Amino acid sequence: MASHITGEPPADAGAGSPGNQSKRASLAGFVGSALEYYDMYIYASASALVFSRVFFPDAGSTGLLYSLGLYGVAYLARPLGGFISGHLGDRFGRRNIMILTLLVMGLATFLIGCLPAYDTVGILAPTMLVLLRLCQGLSVGGELAGATSLTLEHAPAGRRSLYTSWAVNGIWVGCIIATFAFIGVAALPEDQLMAWGWRVPFWFSAIILVVGLVIRRTVRDPEAFLAEQEEGGTARVPLAEVLRHQPRDVVRLIFAAFLLVISTTVPVYGLTYATNVAGVPASTTLWAVISGYAVALVTQPLLAALSDRVGRKPVLIGGNLVGGASVWLFFSAVAAADVPLIFTGMILCVAVGLAATNAVYPGYFAELFPVRYRVTGMAVSLQLGLVLTGFSPVIIQAISAANGDAWWPAAAYTTLACLISSVAIASGRETYRVALEDLGPRR
Repeated sequence: MASHITGEPPADAGAGSPGNQSKRASLAGFVGSALEYYDMYIYASASALVFSRVFFPDAGSTGLLYSLGLYGVAYLARPLGGFISGHLGDRFGRRNIMILTLLVMGLATFLIGCLPAYDTVGILAPTMLVLLRLCQGLSVGGELAGATSLTLEHAPAGRRSLYTSWAVNGIWVGCIIATFAFIGVAALPEDQLMAWGWRVPFWFSAIILVVGLVIRRTVRDPEAFLAEQEEGGTARVPLAEVLRHQPRDVVRLIFAAFLLVISTTVPVYGLTYATNVAGVPASTTLWAVISGYAVALVTQPLLAALSDRVGRKPVLIGGNLVGGASVWLFFSAVAAADVPLIFTGMILCVAVGLAATNAVYPGYFAELFPVRYRVTGMAVSLQLGLVLTGFSPVIIQAISAANGDAWWPAAAYTTLACLISSVAIASGRETYRVALEDLGPRR
């Protein structure tokens, strides 16, 4: 019971026991997500701080817009990555696709750190950046769905949300490490930062990649999937079955995924607005981001455990409402350069509002689909919904610029997304008391 409250997976028996596999699956998801989102967040930080000058030096004031636009490019590749990863994961196993997505992300990120600047090779530099960014998107498109499905199918009854939340806790660790990395390089002299300093965080990802690969090789595919495979029950074309049997759930989850808009509007666009408009030092905003993520490491497993007791929907809807309201405090504080309120707003947005949704949505999304096409159903639905999330910073930047660099478009945009997500979730069915073998379309 204590581990249920604290969010720690319980001690397991022997190395081959089901309990041990559930623990390893949670750890594999945790480390993999840490790498994936370390890579994504260092790209986001570089987009806000240096990429406009490294890859778009001749674009003038629109260079930042181009840089943020490239941040969103990966989200265009995510649905395709979700389809590919889902197809392979549902046909050939969850473990194999988790190893593949990790490799693609790690290599693409390392190579971004090796790219020449625009001043060296001209248009080839941003072209190569786009291609590597698309590779990152393909990888992320299937990562969470594969890791969540693997963990969900290994997890003990009544604790599925708690176990699957460890993958998204890894996201925060990756973001914290990435933020620390950029705090370090941002302190370098300008010439060193632009010449080589920004590259170091990208090269550092190689270390996390190796650790993640070692851990993921120790995890087996779940018994539920293996039994389906042995009986010839795996889907030949998983996407076709998802659309045939659960089209309404796909549409519902596309809109429910809007809950993640806050993950880019606050830490990513908030950093951009603070440094380029409000005149808040980048280090101040980065420390606020770290504070929000650090507190979320505690609140997230607690909120996941809560959803195992009271249901997925109350926690998801509550998190959306808190996030949609607190974002007004955060952006008004940034505009006023009020540092204490910036930290307060960040913690409310990230460690309460976003943490509630972030801890629960992976397990809930996966629970809506049966083992036969679970990875595909979750991956495609989630990634189609996240297209809006990826382009949120550039959309808000354009609206804000047209309104005298106002901060309110960021808050209004985020609140609207949270309300849409809440309605979509409220229209769905509850899953927390449904047995693993009974999960799937409404019977």
